Amino acid sequence: MSRMLDAIGRLIARYLDEPVAGYEPFTPSDPDALRASLQPGDVLLVEGNARISGVIKYLTQSTWSHSALYVGPLHGRDCGDGEPHVLIEANAGEGVVSAPLSKYTRFHTRICRPVGLTETDCAAVCAYAVDRLGFAYDLKNIIDLMRYLVPLPVPQRWRRRLIALGSGDPTRLICSALIADAFSAVRYPILPKIRLTSSRQAREEILEIRHSSLYCPRDFDISPYFNVVKPTIAKGFDYKALHWADLPLPLVEPHVTLAPEAQAAAEDNTGVIAA
Repeated sequence: MSRMLDAIGRLIARYLDEPVAGYEPFTPSDPDALRASLQPGDVLLVEGNARISGVIKYLTQSTWSHSALYVGPLHGRDCGDGEPHVLIEANAGEGVVSAPLSKYTRFHTRICRPVGLTETDCAAVCAYAVDRLGFAYDLKNIIDLMRYLVPLPVPQRWRRRLIALGSGDPTRLICSALIADAFSAVRYPILPKIRLTSSRQAREEILEIRHSSLYCPRDFDISPYFNVVKPTIAKGFDYKALHWADLPLPLVEPHVTLAPEAQAAAEDNTGVIAA
């Protein structure tokens, strides 16, 4: 029975993972700036173009439908052209896999960076994700998967619950759950529940880690503990250097190198070359 459910789930996942024709990102990434800005431990949010992406965007009321963890170049994993795999992600059709950054350079993306994460904990977060390469995607709950086929109107309070795919098998992960579990392993918060307790002595806030299946890509964007890094600003931005379509191109004078005798003749009595 379990094998049959997995087979049905695999067929549904393959259908949901197919790209929708005509996708054009409103603001595509600058590949060089994106590559230069990413650091290990960063969460890369992606505006996907698969069938499942539209449903996730609707249920989460967000631009982001997918998330991947940047871990840096992985030894022994690269593309045919030598580009290293630097991302760990969980996909419906593949499970937990590594991927090159070029996979998402034509998509609208956002970098979310954990604030103050220590070097040791950052290494532990990345190692947690790398150790789960090869894990399967959570396909056992076919009823949950089928909910993604028809995005019917859903009351706000139920939408997050519909994101959670729930076989309960720790070797079967969805994209946000994989990353949430990695940060949970070092007790780094994303969107924790805050429980207030009162006593005669003091009143304190206790942070409770949410169950990883309840996280979705947008949570890293709205988390108070993650910074949004914008690559075009991080690499240095000067609005004066922009060229606007309604203005003429600036004139650039060609650089001319004079022969030594001509240069000497062009100098005035102060030794400065005449303009």
